[in-house]
Amino acid sequence: MKLLHVGDLHLGKSLGDFDLTEDQEYLLNQLLEIVDTKSVDAVLIAGDVYDKAIPSEAATRMLDFFLSGLAKRNVYTYMISGNHDSDERLNYGSSLFETNHIFISTKYDGNLYKQTLKKGSEEADIYLLPFVKASQVRRFFPDEKIDSYDGAVRTIIDKANINTSRCNVLVAHQFVVGKSEEPELGGSESVGTLSVGLVEKIGYDCFDDFDYVALGHIHSPQQVGRKEVRYSGSPLKYSLSEVNNEKSVSLITVDAKNKVDVEMVPIKPMRNMRHIKGKIKDLLNKSNVTAPEDFIYATLTDEEIINDAMGIFQQIYPYTVKIDYDNSHTREIEQVDISKIAENRSFEDLISDFYRQMYSCEISDEEMDIMRTVAREAGVLHETN
Repeated sequence: MKLLHVGDLHLGKSLGDFDLTEDQEYLLNQLLEIVDTKSVDAVLIAGDVYDKAIPSEAATRMLDFFLSGLAKRNVYTYMISGNHDSDERLNYGSSLFETNHIFISTKYDGNLYKQTLKKGSEEADIYLLPFVKASQVRRFFPDEKIDSYDGAVRTIIDKANINTSRCNVLVAHQFVVGKSEEPELGGSESVGTLSVGLVEKIGYDCFDDFDYVALGHIHSPQQVGRKEVRYSGSPLKYSLSEVNNEKSVSLITVDAKNKVDVEMVPIKPMRNMRHIKGKIKDLLNKSNVTAPEDFIYATLTDEEIINDAMGIFQQIYPYTVKIDYDNSHTREIEQVDISKIAENRSFEDLISDFYRQMYSCEISDEEMDIMRTVAREAGVLHETN
């Protein structure tokens, strides 16, 4: 049987000032074409389906179009929520969807969600693990010591009693790492020593009972530890850090002996994203201009600031997203140690300054309490603060 692994669709996302609806519709049609040409039996959607917890009308319309297209083709769909998704909104109508072979898991309820996919004599148990935090799992297993995301996921899997004699596939949205290497990061994930986007690291070896693990969260397509544990990556480029990524989706073939084959199917975007660098007169020279409809990040090496550089660029490259400079002045600024700015300053002082710069007024006591609570939950502020 053939499974198509996609993730991090981020439906409803914008790129700078540009609405990506048209680009994402083009992508979804391309995914349906792959389903047809590759004779796909099921699609695994590994979280961050929407870009925002409250998705736009266009985003919900696109998901409806995609799921309806899969249902019309009698293709099974297995979908989980990611850290960008709202559990309630993504789960809406899930009971009704199951009649069309669309299975959705958006909130862990103490049991690892499982469905069995059948094709002739072949079977695969598909497990769905939506994005979870340690605190969510701890409440279901108060007698277990769960003090990290890794411990939480290991507990979930241990309690699921996986039958390793069968073909087992897991769909998950977490920050999974190898024994000695970190995943190649790409996208909008913030990077920390323990987490990406405030998601703690989870060792890939906790998934040893699964024949294939369909991961979401990291935007660069790659395997983790072994070839059967994979991030599909985002199918579109959503940030400058992804500009050199070759986007694809993973086609998984599983046979009756649980042998897994992984094929990367390339994705061709409606508009590519490119980073160009040089003096403005050279970059916009007619002989140097290629693919003007692409999304462009431009780095200018001119020593002087160009008045209305964005307006000038967008006459040639209408989808210019951002312009910055790399010259003697910017390199000098980069030498400044910005870490000194926070030295000997309290959390409250730093937040107050930021709020004042953003909103030109003082932060209220209630708002400061909210910021303290968020900082504690993120682990950047201790209770004693």
